[in-house]
Amino acid sequence: MKNIFNQDIVTETINRIDKLTPETQPAWGKMSVSKMLAHCNVAYELVYEDKHPKPNAFMKFFIKLVAKDAVVSEKPYKKSVMTSPAFIIKDEREFNKEKTRLIDHIIKTKQLGESYFDNKESHSFGVLTKGEWNNMFYKHLDHHLTQFGV
Repeated sequence: MKNIFNQDIVTETINRIDKLTPETQPAWGKMSVSKMLAHCNVAYELVYEDKHPKPNAFMKFFIKLVAKDAVVSEKPYKKSVMTSPAFIIKDEREFNKEKTRLIDHIIKTKQLGESYFDNKESHSFGVLTKGEWNNMFYKHLDHHLTQFGV
């Protein structure tokens, strides 16, 4: 798994994002490119913003049991896999705004670095290692950038 805390990988990822246009179409799935960017931003909103309600203890236990390994492991996502309700973008979004937000989130994450994330508690999965945070961030970005052909 590539390391999203590495500057070369950050640069590579941002270059991929920069290849997207408002007209870019997905190879699979139903999201527009603007919704996809907003969807990818949710992973960072859960870390940096207090806009998504935290799951209660029962739901957190259930989410950890059912989804944690699929999200934080190195195993790639399957096409059109089900997502958490917080990640479903129902309204259309502004392409440039979401693109800028995503790039800013990636840069902020790199600047904070691996040590900031090592043993940091996630919104839904409890405490994660820096490797699990990396896998969660990079795998999600790579999945959707591949979905849109970049």
